[in-house]
Amino acid sequence: MKIKNIEGLRVSEIRQMVGQGGKFVYFPYTISVVLATFKRPSSIYFIRPGEGTFKYSYRHVAVNAVAGWWGIPWGPIYTIGAMYNQFSGGKNVTDAVMSDLIQNDPEANTSTYNINGNVSYNTQPQQDNQPTYNVPRN
Repeated sequence: MKIKNIEGLRVSEIRQMVGQGGKFVYFPYTISVVLATFKRPSSIYFIRPGEGTFKYSYRHVAVNAVAGWWGIPWGPIYTIGAMYNQFSGGKNVTDAVMSDLIQNDPEANTSTYNINGNVSYNTQPQQDNQPTYNVPRN
């Protein structure tokens, strides 16, 4: 899924904006065709601190208003739920997106990590050129 509104930003800048109130959201919408009703997510949008969500959600509100109601029985039910999410600012997925961005940050030093005070390395430092074999003892 494409993330919109982060073009040109580094992960460190996004992290700082999220700390100031920025968030990642998507807007679910519904499309119905008499006996079939489809629930779909929009792209993910980065909402900057202090920015409103209406300019990103209005298209999805329009799709719901025109095409969401017509499926029986789920069209009206899904459409009302989707509109509730759209008018309340979208579905917040900030934690999941930030986790993925931080894991795949090309600027991050991922050669070491710390779990409960134990520092580990993703690569083993080479002390000599001799291979090491772990042979279990009986």
